[in-house]
Formats: sequence, C-alpha cells, structure tokens
Amino acid sequence: MAITRDNHFVPQWYQRGFFERDRSTLAYLDLEPPTKVLSNGRVIQEKSLFDAPTKRCFFRTDLYSTFFGTAVNDEIERKLFGDIDTRGSKAVKAFAGTAAASWNEHFRTFFEYIDIQKLRTPKGLAWLSAQYPTLNQNELMMEMQGIRMLHTTIWTQCVREIVSAEDADVKFIVTDHPVTIYNHALPPEAAQCAFPHDPGIALRASQTLFPLDRNHCLILTNLEYAKNPLTAPLEKRTFARNFRQSIVRTDRIIRKRRLTDIEVSGINHVMKARAQRHIAAGRQEWLYPEKTVTGSWSDLAPMLLPPHDELWKFGGETFVGFRDGSVSYQDTFGRTEKEWELLKKVPPAAGGLASNALCGCGSGYIYRICCQSRPAALRPSWTQLSIRERNLALHRGILSILGMDAGKTWNEVRKELTEDQIKDVYYLYEALWPLETDLLSLLPKRDGRPRAVYTGALHPQSIAEFAIGASLYFGELIVENPFVHAGTIAKKYRPTEHPQTYHLEFLKSVAFFLNVMPMVDAGLINLIPNPWTFDDHLHRQTVAMAEARASGLRISPLGEARLEELVRQDGMRDVLMWPRAAHEARIRKNFPEIDDAGCAEMLHELERMKEQDPLTALQDNIFEGGKEGGQMRLMQTAPNFEMTMYLAQATGAFIVTDSAFRWQEILLAARPRLGALPARLQSLATKIADAEFLFPEDPDRIVRLAHNGTLEAYPRLFSEMFRYMASAEVSSLKPNFEAGLAARFARTHEAGQKVLLKRGESGNMGRISCVFSPTGIQDNTINRLLLMSSSEHHLHMVPMAFYIQRPDPAS
Repeated sequence: MAITRDNHFVPQWYQRGFFERDRSTLAYLDLEPPTKVLSNGRVIQEKSLFDAPTKRCFFRTDLYSTFFGTAVNDEIERKLFGDIDTRGSKAVKAFAGTAAASWNEHFRTFFEYIDIQKLRTPKGLAWLSAQYPTLNQNELMMEMQGIRMLHTTIWTQCVREIVSAEDADVKFIVTDHPVTIYNHALPPEAAQCAFPHDPGIALRASQTLFPLDRNHCLILTNLEYAKNPLTAPLEKRTFARNFRQSIVRTDRIIRKRRLTDIEVSGINHVMKARAQRHIAAGRQEWLYPEKTVTGSWSDLAPMLLPPHDELWKFGGETFVGFRDGSVSYQDTFGRTEKEWELLKKVPPAAGGLASNALCGCGSGYIYRICCQSRPAALRPSWTQLSIRERNLALHRGILSILGMDAGKTWNEVRKELTEDQIKDVYYLYEALWPLETDLLSLLPKRDGRPRAVYTGALHPQSIAEFAIGASLYFGELIVENPFVHAGTIAKKYRPTEHPQTYHLEFLKSVAFFLNVMPMVDAGLINLIPNPWTFDDHLHRQTVAMAEARASGLRISPLGEARLEELVRQDGMRDVLMWPRAAHEARIRKNFPEIDDAGCAEMLHELERMKEQDPLTALQDNIFEGGKEGGQMRLMQTAPNFEMTMYLAQATGAFIVTDSAFRWQEILLAARPRLGALPARLQSLATKIADAEFLFPEDPDRIVRLAHNGTLEAYPRLFSEMFRYMASAEVSSLKPNFEAGLAARFARTHEAGQKVLLKRGESGNMGRISCVFSPTGIQDNTINRLLLMSSSEHHLHMVPMAFYIQRPDPAS
C-alpha cells in the first residue's frame, strides 16, 4: 500500500464547499510568499495569488506522519483522519441544511470534527507543541490524539447560530486555520494572540467562527456574553470545565440572519486576520475583505452577536426524571448542583480597595502586599470564599459541633463523640466544597512568590515531623486536606450514612486539621481539598496515567520506614481499643499467675495509654460500627505523583516531599532529556545535602517565627533558585550567579540555625536532598491534564524538588 505523505490539514471535501458554480479551483492567496534567489543574485518574491485545485491547497508533507527509524507510518492520516473526515463531511452537510433530525443525528460528530479541525492545522499543532517543553513528531501526534474533544463541552453549551450569505454577492472564504476565535478585546496584534495562540474559547467574549461552506457560517457565542455584551470580555465564563457530561437541546440553532456583503466581509476579515499564511475563496476579490471593512477590531463585535430575541432558546435549568424516581439536574452552565449563595462574595468596585485593607482574595494579608501588584489573571478568585476562608469556616464548625468552643478538651471529645457529630462535620465539609467547585480559580497562580507543593503521608504524626516546619524554609506550602468528601463515595460507604464506620478516620482527620489550622490562618499552609473531588474526568485520567506509569516501575511504597512505622502505630492503637473483656482475657492467658489486683492495674495502665494517645478512641466496642462492623482506615500518601506535578505546574511551585517512594518517582521524571543543557546549581545542591535543618513542630511557634521573619532569608533564596531553574532552557549558564547562591545559602543557613538553637526551639532534625534537572521535572501527561483543565498560566515543567529525611535514613 502506498504511503500517504502529503497531508491535507483542510480536507479536500471541505474545500469543495467553497467552489463557485461550474468551477473546480479556488483563488489561493499566500500571505507570506517565499523569496527566490536568481542566478544573477537578484532576490525576487514568488507569486502570491493563483488559482489552484484542492489537491494543491492546504497540505503539508509529513504533517501527520510518524517515524520509526527510517520507516514512515501514515496510520494517523488513513485511520484517524480517514474516519473523522468520512463522518465529519456528513455532519457538516447536515448542519448546512435545515433538517433538525439530521442535526440530532450528527450533533456529536459535528462538534468532534470542529474540535479536531482546530487542532490538526499547522497553527493548531504549533499551539499544542508550545504547551510542552519539547515534543518530537511522534510525541506530538500522540498528544494530538490525547487532547481530542478539548473544546466540545463548552462549544455545545454556547449559543449556536448559523448565518447565511445566500443573499450577499460576497461569500465566505476558507483559511489554513478554519476554526477561528474572535474576542473583541484581543485584536490580532495583542500579545495573547501572537502565533500560534488564539484567545481561549472559555473567555466570556470569545466567539468561535467556522464556515460550513461558501454560504453558511457557524458562530458559537458564550451565553453570558450574548446576554450581556458589556460583561468583562477576558474573564472566563462560569463553570468553564472542558470534559464533563452535559445535557443540551440539539435542535436549538438560530438561523434567521441573512448577511449583507459588508457583514460577510467582516467575518472574512476576522478569519483572514487569524489565518497563519494561506487563504482561499471562490473569487479573488473576496480574498481582500480589509478593502471594504472599516473600523477597529472591536467594531466588528455587534455584527457577530446573535439576535437577542432568540436567546430564550438557550440556558435555563434542566430536570430529567428516571423510572426509579431519581431526578437529574443541570443549570444554565452545566452544573449539577445549585449554586451556594453563602460561598459567593461581592468584590469591591475597581479602585475601591484601600492599600491597607484586607485583600479581596481572602488570604488574610493586606491588599498592598497581596494582590495589588498582581495582574487580574494571576489573582485567586475575588467572587467566591477563598480556600483559607472555607477552612476557617470548617474550623469554627468543628469547634462548635464538638463543643470545643465551650471548653471541651480533646479527651472529652473522644469520650463523648457521637454519630451525629461525625455526620455534621462531614456534611459541613461537603457544603463548603460543592462538587462543582472551580478549584483552579481558587488556587494561587504562578506569580513568582515562594511556594511549594507538599506530597507525603497525610497523617497527623507524619505531617508534624517535617512538613509543617518546612514552610519556614520554602514559603507557602500547599497541602492536601485529609477529609474525605461524602459526595464522591458510594452511598453505602459514605461517612454521612455510616458515621460510626469513620470514627477512627474522623479522629485522625480532625486532629490533623486542628494541628495545622494556626498555620492555615497565618497563610503558611494552603490546605486544599483533593482536586479529584471536583473533576471526575481529571480523576479518571490521572488514575489511568498512574496505572500506566506504575506498570513499568520497579519501585514500591512497601518497605518505606516512616510509612511502616505509621502502620505499626495504627496497629498498636487497634490493640489498645480492644474491648475490656478481650484485654482481660489476653492478660490472664499471657500471665496465668496474675491476681485480680495485678490484672486491674494492667487494665488501668492500658486506659492511661489510650488517653495519652490523641488518635485512640476512648469508647467501647469501636469496631462494631457500620452495617457489617469494622472501621474505615485510610493511609493517604497524597497527592499522588501526577496530581503533585499538576498542582506544582498550575500554581508555579516546586515540590517538597518526605516520602522515599514519591522521591523515587520524582527522580525518574527528572532524568535529563537527550541534548539537555549542563546541570545547574551542583555546588549549591551539595551544600544543601550536607547541611542539617531543624524543623520546628509546634504550630504556634512556627507562626511566631514566620511573623518575626526569623528564617525569611530561606524562602527568598529558594525563590531565586526557582526563577533561575525555571528559565534554564532560555537563559545561559551563570557560574558566578550560582556561586553567589551557594555562598548565600552557607551564610543564611549558619545564621538561621544558630538563631533556632539559641532560642531553644524544639523540633526534628532533617536533611534535604535536591533535584535541579536541566530540563526540569516533566511528564507530557501532566501538561495534557493541565490543558484538559483549562489552565492557562501554568509552568511547562517543575524546575526543582526537595526530599526531607531523617539524618539517619534508616531510622
């Protein structure tokens, strides 16, 4: 079979829809015609305008070919695009027509085709490649397939309009990037539109234009913008989630507008402005719409808006009943829960916040040192309760529900804990974190401030050893909250349905939460919920990626000393919580000569040990809870590798771990790629690895040390290291700068540890290993996850990571 190497990124069947009657060629314009050097040395510009058949238009050799040594494979062209084009041609023809039944039949295929058409062009592939540090041709083709259907959910929820040029003498043109994005606030010369970028489709005022043929053009408009053209054009639409289930009316299409010559030329002008290099039309004169279109880029906006009196067809609430009596709900934006008004905030008017007022993002810092210097796109949301504010609300709720705000001690809580109290706390957590929460909008952005993502055991004992004290060295620490979300668990296993089963897990989670809350309030720890809670697609994709990656690994969390120690201690607690009768029987069996007084003394000692251990339940028959008895026991090492990378790249952070297993995963991802630049900061890495650090373990003392700025030189230093490593691929090696950083660390460390020693700070000694990969810690699958999540300001890789361990690694 002959190999197809000339790949048409605008299919020939699609091009034929733009032929004039009785013609089989298109007028073809090269916006950047190549130059040619003649034999006499004179440079001439080749012909830019000519007529051509579809075979000669919009193709590139080996655009989709994959290579295995010297062998060339064309399966993507033949199998992937062969199938898509076969189905897509029928779908485009159906939507150019007026039969609603055909729209319904081809609805999914139609949007699948538009999505892949946006991605398959040279400009689309260049955009995709720009989302990764480096991709070879085979990797690019893999990512193109992995990211498919990226835009379809948002597009299907748009106002759908098909405008007609049938009454106009001018017809629609076709370009080398036919799926065109228009945003009136982002003209072609805007930095956000520099090749190969287009405005994001999730921006409120972004509209998607796609000519179906010479006489019909699809315009997709976000509903918020269609209803209110004065809305902020560069803010994201509400609930801009790319991959999710959504219910739409497939027969809702506005088809009443028949455009004039000027209006058709206006659309052609937009498409030509966003093309990469080539455009084509049925007639040559239609290739120059700028000759007839006057006004600025934003002046085109009113002409592209759908008729206001037709918007009633879109949006609204949807209820679907099922035979079993259940009901499915969806709001205007595709959310399956009603919006919680108590979680919304009204941001201050522009310029209305004083520099010394508390910042609108809810960080607890004043505006001047928080968001004032940040561009709006790099600020956490000001319209919803922040992560910190929700944690403070959960803290107040826990204290109230457990009676601790009335003076109850932790021992009294453990003795008197009820099922209703457990349920109420989990209900509160669920209410503070609805399943449709846009977590990315609440997370910090890559704003250049010192920040790290912690990954390790979410256990109150483990977190206190190194992690909470690490915030003094690394800056803001992003930590996952160990509370499980009842809404993500099958009803028969939920803590809100079977609270007694979660008795021990509840104690552990509350102990963890109360211990870190002083640091959460102070902004040293950003305690976030599990991102999987709010995005089932992200969850499934991440788990699949983790399973695929783990199948090739020869490392395992089994045998990790600190983890085994936690498991052993939890096992000891289980023994302590045996019923009194079981303890007595065991004592008399092991010590047959013991008398009643001796037995009572040993039982008393066991009770004392239970009271001294804050994670041991103080109620009898604790293992009889739940439908079939027993206790839910979770040993969470979180986030997993994929989500750690995802969070670090999304927030502009590096990684900190105290898990030996996670560190091995990080080292594997940090292997330099072929042709990598020389390693950096080697001397500094050696100095850090040779040093010992004191990690304070008392949260109140840590807050006081941070407030006093005792160790503030460390985060500044790590922040400079981060910026230097983040620019490794675009800036040259700076030996003097690296030597200066190493010397600064030595001075900073000596002075900082002396202060801690002089003040008699208690804590745990540890060593820190570093990885400064010249190509960063990077995995293509993580970049794909970020694109799927509609992240726009993330890092393409994680510049550095740190592993904290005990001075004696075997301990």
